[in-house]
Amino acid sequence: MNTNQPDWASIAEKFDLWIPHIAPVGEILLDALQAKAGDRIIDLGSGTGEPALTLARRMQGKVDITGIDSAEPMAAVAQRKVEEEKLKNIRFQAMPAEKLEFEDNSFDRALSRFGVMLFEDPLQGSREIHRVLKPGGRFAIAVWSTPKTMPTLHWSYQAFRDRIPDELAPPLARVTSLGAPGVLEDLLQQAGFRGFEVRAHTFHYQFSSFDDYWDTVEASDILKQQYDALPDSERASIRDEVALFAKDFHTENGLVIPHEYLVACGHK
Repeated sequence: MNTNQPDWASIAEKFDLWIPHIAPVGEILLDALQAKAGDRIIDLGSGTGEPALTLARRMQGKVDITGIDSAEPMAAVAQRKVEEEKLKNIRFQAMPAEKLEFEDNSFDRALSRFGVMLFEDPLQGSREIHRVLKPGGRFAIAVWSTPKTMPTLHWSYQAFRDRIPDELAPPLARVTSLGAPGVLEDLLQQAGFRGFEVRAHTFHYQFSSFDDYWDTVEASDILKQQYDALPDSERASIRDEVALFAKDFHTENGLVIPHEYLVACGHK
């Protein structure tokens, strides 16, 4: 399996370009989480802070949130937002999900948006989520579905795959590794969870045009590793090939691209 990921350290300051586009996933997760005043909450794979920051703003200090991410620069960006907004009872720190530095039964709620499939060891990370949740504690996690239901990454994978070494190709297999039927359910069961449900959801990336979409891709450096492995003369070819893949998604409202993801929620 290709396990290559973007260099999170180098794109931390730019990742927020994607935050508005995946905000609907955060809303679904927060609804599923059912946080209430007094809860202690852990957000795993927080990236630059969402959806934990949105929850903190809404609860206005009535919950206590700890966000962790294995990439220190991503956690630093998230913590800077906390300090700039003077948010209460929320903090971010660099920490691998597989080695959570918290006591057993420490949290009332656990949250993760598109983090679990990127853990170095998703099963061990999920076992850690189970360990730190209190008995009866609730969790809500989102993972990407199958490769063909994630068009944007699938397009990039197809465009690059015959141009660069396999180990540098966009990480389609890794990102969608928990999306096939039954895989996420099996992972959670192995981690110790029993009472949970998994449901498929769809959200849409929406851009005014393909140029608008591609500008965001390039500005965010999400494909920087792949571009760096190419001769400069081939960059335009990548854009043109992805544009062909995108042609069927043009609508009167611009470029509208559906993506499927899975949400698992339940209790310890």
